[in-house]
Amino acid sequence: MKLTIARLGHRGDGIAEGFYAPGTLPGEEVEGEPQGDTLTDIRILTPSAARVKPPCPHARTCGGCLMQHASDATVAEWKTGIVRGALDGQGLSAEVRPILTSPPRSRRRATLAARRTKGGILMGFHTRASDSITPVPNCHLLHPDLIAAFPALEALVKLGGSRTVEMTLAVTRTLTGPDVVVTNAKPADAELQLDLARLVESFGMSRLTWNGEIVAQRTPPIIKLGPTRVTLPPAAFLQATEEGEAALLTLVREAVGPAKKIIDLFSGLGTFALPLAQQAEVHAVENDVALLTALDKGFRQGEGLKRVTNDIRDLYRRPLEPDEFKGIDAVVIDPPRAGAEAQCHTLAQSKVARIAMVSCNPITFARDAKILIAGGYTLQWVQPVDQFRWSNHVELAALFTL
Repeated sequence: MKLTIARLGHRGDGIAEGFYAPGTLPGEEVEGEPQGDTLTDIRILTPSAARVKPPCPHARTCGGCLMQHASDATVAEWKTGIVRGALDGQGLSAEVRPILTSPPRSRRRATLAARRTKGGILMGFHTRASDSITPVPNCHLLHPDLIAAFPALEALVKLGGSRTVEMTLAVTRTLTGPDVVVTNAKPADAELQLDLARLVESFGMSRLTWNGEIVAQRTPPIIKLGPTRVTLPPAAFLQATEEGEAALLTLVREAVGPAKKIIDLFSGLGTFALPLAQQAEVHAVENDVALLTALDKGFRQGEGLKRVTNDIRDLYRRPLEPDEFKGIDAVVIDPPRAGAEAQCHTLAQSKVARIAMVSCNPITFARDAKILIAGGYTLQWVQPVDQFRWSNHVELAALFTL
């Protein structure tokens, strides 16, 4: 069957005449075998001018990247289109700024799969559409410091892995060394704990969490947020790249303007709250005790910060009510992928002059934006931010004014 690709879908597949064609680009003439609604055994008959040679040697097998066969300009246009499409779907319009994309080799956190084999250790990302594992020693996504941690991770698998159960290793780059969280590993008895502690020391890891328990810590895993340093709780959410985090912070600063009193909703460990405390009093609201504890300790150890208070609260079940925003100049809201529908309904009834929203899901963002706009807010601009280069994920920041 021969087809001409008309457009890219949300997952990066080419779409033509009701068929999905993975790895193709708009305008390409392709040939393949239909299998349900997907074209398989695809041959590119007429390649697009936007087609490039994938920079990473693992691109054809690794499932970590979808779009290395497309030029940077094509990926940027496609991801910006995802944001525009989400707005259009809710009947919204606003200025959509040019996308900001993190550079290659900048991811500071990654989750790898691993298991022991007859010949040694197999560790990497899952092969596309498969449970098989593809080693990625020359990954073009990960920061070099994460690649440098691979020998330490492999040593952990050798000690605590098996040939029948797949381990998961989440590694985060910190100022004091890799912070590693391992799950689905062998139970850590006294002898194994001693061996793991030796590995942490010998490989310069900051901390090792094993099946949910911290088994060794050479030094606290520290990250920098604005003018202060914060100890990272195990498995805590952290923006994927330092460049992406810096871009989002700059946009949030622009959005809140000269505000002197700010509420930070879904604050996490203070990604925005702590830097904003250089200019304003901030009240951080989050449902994770460990994250708020880290935020509070970071604030108390910081210098030159205005007051930062916090509240442990489930904003899905108990969103802040309109009267709780009295006297507040600006709100920052950065919800998970599910968005913040309940909170936006009450926020829309408030009199807060400026709202900075950060989102990792354009679809739920557009839904929540419509709620705010129905309450009288104006969506001034939307800025796409791409921390997940070559994937189908896109984030954004936006400004609403009353």
